Amino acid sequence: MMLETTVTGSLPKPSWLADPEKLWARWRLEDEELRRGKEDAALVWLKEQEAAGVDIVSDGEQFRIHFVHGFLEHLGGIDWNLKTSMGIRDNRYVVDVTTVTGPLHREGPADTTEARFVRDHTERKLKFCPARAHDNLRYHRRCSLWAPRRHGDGLRSTSQRRSQRVGGNRR
Repeated sequence: MMLETTVTGSLPKPSWLADPEKLWARWRLEDEELRRGKEDAALVWLKEQEAAGVDIVSDGEQFRIHFVHGFLEHLGGIDWNLKTSMGIRDNRYVVDVTTVTGPLHREGPADTTEARFVRDHTERKLKFCPARAHDNLRYHRRCSLWAPRRHGDGLRSTSQRRSQRVGGNRR
């Protein structure tokens, strides 16, 4: 085969899983139902791609609300109930962003379970877009999320705290 086909970007989430056509829509399910709902949505898109003859299939990014949250969901030190509304993409969208309230730390691997699930359900080549810390650091630097808790000399953005930890150099 000279040219293989694939799908680029996220595929729409079903309305039973999240609000359709809404940036960073909240999940409509919780706990075990949410896990199963994400798997069902990924399976639907996986089979749709196979039926359409797509050579390299994906999960359609059904396991995460947004590429930023895909990684952050696996970190401790973030308060998911304390959110701040802010404009992104030159204020074209207003979204509720999470807040860093303590030291960030990994609570487990990101994407491993989801990637295995998708791999177990197709014989086709698989494209899986892992959540990367790199994307999140770039995103958070642009957004300047603020922690509501005092860190030494007062409230500071996450990028300012990170900068201090790496010797004052912002990268």
